[in-house]
Amino acid sequence: MVWLKLCLLSLFAVSLAWSEDTLSSQQESTLAHTGEPSPSSTDNLSFPWSRLRLPRYIIPRHYHLLLHPNLTSLSFTGSVQIQIDVQNNTNWVVVHSKGLQISKATILDQNLAHLSDKVLPVLHHPSHEQIGIFSPRVLISGQKYFLYIEFAADFAEGFYGFYKSTYTTTAGETRTLASTHFEPTSARMAFPCFDEPTFKANFSVRIRRTPEYISLSNMPVVKTVELSDGLLEDHFAPSVQMSTYLVAFVVCDFKSVTAKTSSGVQVSIYAAPEKISQAYYALEVGVKMLDFYDEYFNIPYPLPKQDLIAIPDFQSGAMENWGLTTYRETSLLFDPVTSSVSHKLWVTMVIGHELAHQWFGNLVTMEWWNDIWLNEGFARYMEYISVEATYPEFKVEEYLLNTCFAAVGLDSLNSSRPISSPAENPTQIEEMFDTVSYDKGACVLHMLRHFLTDNVFQTGIVRYLRKYSYRNAQNQDLWDSLTTVERTQTTKTSSLEITHLNLTAMMNTWTLQKGVPLVTVTRKGSRLLLRQDRFLRTVMPSDPECYLWHIPLTYKTDASGAVHRHLMMSQTDSIHIGEEVSWVKVNTDMTGYYVVHYADGGWDTITKLLRENHTALSYKDRTHLIHNAIQLVSAGHLPLNQALDLLGYFPRETHTVPLLQGLNYLEAIYHMIEKRDEIFFRAVIDEQTWSDSGSVSERRLRSEVLSLACHLDDPRCVERARQHFRDWLQSNKTLNLPTDVATTVYSVGAREDDGWASLLDTYKTSLSEAQKDNILFALTCSRDTNKLQRLLELGLEGDVIRSQDLSHVVMFVARNPQGHHLAWDFVKKNWDHLVQKFQLGSPCIRNILISTTGQFSSPKELTEVKLFFESIKEQASQLRATQIALDNLKKNVRWVQRNLGVLRSFLSDQMK
Repeated sequence: MVWLKLCLLSLFAVSLAWSEDTLSSQQESTLAHTGEPSPSSTDNLSFPWSRLRLPRYIIPRHYHLLLHPNLTSLSFTGSVQIQIDVQNNTNWVVVHSKGLQISKATILDQNLAHLSDKVLPVLHHPSHEQIGIFSPRVLISGQKYFLYIEFAADFAEGFYGFYKSTYTTTAGETRTLASTHFEPTSARMAFPCFDEPTFKANFSVRIRRTPEYISLSNMPVVKTVELSDGLLEDHFAPSVQMSTYLVAFVVCDFKSVTAKTSSGVQVSIYAAPEKISQAYYALEVGVKMLDFYDEYFNIPYPLPKQDLIAIPDFQSGAMENWGLTTYRETSLLFDPVTSSVSHKLWVTMVIGHELAHQWFGNLVTMEWWNDIWLNEGFARYMEYISVEATYPEFKVEEYLLNTCFAAVGLDSLNSSRPISSPAENPTQIEEMFDTVSYDKGACVLHMLRHFLTDNVFQTGIVRYLRKYSYRNAQNQDLWDSLTTVERTQTTKTSSLEITHLNLTAMMNTWTLQKGVPLVTVTRKGSRLLLRQDRFLRTVMPSDPECYLWHIPLTYKTDASGAVHRHLMMSQTDSIHIGEEVSWVKVNTDMTGYYVVHYADGGWDTITKLLRENHTALSYKDRTHLIHNAIQLVSAGHLPLNQALDLLGYFPRETHTVPLLQGLNYLEAIYHMIEKRDEIFFRAVIDEQTWSDSGSVSERRLRSEVLSLACHLDDPRCVERARQHFRDWLQSNKTLNLPTDVATTVYSVGAREDDGWASLLDTYKTSLSEAQKDNILFALTCSRDTNKLQRLLELGLEGDVIRSQDLSHVVMFVARNPQGHHLAWDFVKKNWDHLVQKFQLGSPCIRNILISTTGQFSSPKELTEVKLFFESIKEQASQLRATQIALDNLKKNVRWVQRNLGVLRSFLSDQMK
């Protein structure tokens, strides 16, 4: 009779849910199943919700969370009391939970009185990572209730949820800590919650620990209570309103260094005790960055503290948890003795990225994961704005070009996606954290900033942040804020160029359709004829979809030093430039996100200009031309020998950025030919010193040039590196190698058996993660396949080489000509293990698939990869990465078939 009564109540709740006012509400409340097998049920109760997203009619307001992690048993227990507002009559509360053992669930009214004297039934829907709690009494619309749940779990395997990390002291002792990583959908692995970004709430956290540890969370500790069993319980201040994926807590024995910003915010860097001396640079950067963002956004950082902590086991680069940002050790720690200038820049930019998120992402959060670029694209772009302002010596604007080149590389494949794309299940959501969201998002914002002007852009995003603080936003909200400011400025300046600009229509062409535009430029007398098409490096798709962008064109001519602007909104267009103009360069300094092709002899004019007076163009324009020419060869729009002719001016090039761009392509070319009798950048090599002297740009060039020269077996380079390596060994490894060339020295040393073994020993004991990264790369440069295989196995085991670094090992081995097939065979053999370790949609799985297949270029290899993807069809069909890998491989096959013969003939002629 009890269960019959429960069933009748359940039916009554369904009928009440259907009495909502609007169609959308009715659709949300649909409790019918969709034909899949019914999830777990308690006797006659069936799971009440069939959708991946939670019902909208129960809103969490405040979580009171208690956790007791046990670092000996590697498990944790906890309880959560969630204050909820009910907006429709219902008997059910559905929340997210994954891998948690629920021992008790109950619902209390606003007076904290239990609605039932019995333990409430809890139903599980594992495939949707949801649980449903049934209340015998109907929860009344408009009332406040409290959902109370007790739970337990082991620490998660891998890098998501509440997981274990370890480090080893110089005395050989292994110590354990517990840390969290919740973005995008893993808060549910640590406590039952409404794990979607729109369900913002306050969080009051308590953590129990033994005295030898400390605990950290988003907010400061307000008091610590000593419990009767010797445990301590830290009580943290209530948080501001935020999404569940930003909640964080760590229990560890770390040390910290602390400083304050000009506004009094306490900034602390936490690291393992023996590495705390490497935390001072991050502390300097953290304080500078918070001060900069306070001023730039004109919105004070809202929390009293900002902790940055280096976690020994961490899959991604860092995570922006509000008030407690977590990092890989290599992304936070800087050792002046072993860290290169490139590593210093990396640490600076990562901190700039995560602290930008405290506003873009934390203060204002995207409404759903389809618009994650509103978080990540902005944070990536703010890296450049913030570092340029706080550390101008890095000349960080030089690196933005590479960010946009990376975006074009992916976006010119059929398998690309729009910036704003549908994503529903956790695997799809995880895949949204990719080059499109980060790099293309940043480059589109860069284009928009230059189009609207710096002042309009900054004022517009400040307006956006103010309007949607502690709320969620969509693309349209950003466009509306920018439009309001742009129209105000247009009225003041009466600029004809952007009067009546429909910013929404313009930006929708960049965010709601995939791909990158190709603008073909043809000179016809005094006019420049323009045509736009989608730029593809793979075979044209069969679908008839028509692509059209609103392109903010810029161009420069020899007749004027001014940058000219034109908004191209149709497939064909024309511009008057005058008869007297002898050359025109479109997409000035690559402020626009599009590729340019100069038709009907246009490339000959550009090549002639570079040979005769290359400094007539900025270094950014020269770099852009090199990139575009090589991309057009890949797409079949430009003959290879014409692109190589363009590089003929290189002996006169002195700027780091175009030099590096050209050298990157030459390296790819060297990989494709068998003979390396002559290196065509001899003069550049000979100019380099084996030191750490010079500007940041000069040091970056030195590192890249000498690495490439030694990789190509240049005798002078190899001998010099060997001598440095011998000196290092003879000093019992106490000699401080120049940091800019250390990786090159290690890589040459690793070619010998003794050198390889010695480096592996150093890798095991070094306290410098920067040095360990350099050594790990060097170890993968061995030409002994047995050693490469051993590295892959060590990465899989996860002891000597941490699991977090396995994807890097696979990628590095795959880049080694002796390791191409070795790495691919490793992936095929260990696929199930890799997916279990990293999660299917993770960046690690994506990087592993794309890096191992990206080295292939034959039809036979293409067939082999297709067969493997067919064998894992159920998983492969869920991944965009498999399509990217196939697209890349097809592109490589076509390139070789079209260009290898031309390349060999060209090089043969050059050597005569």
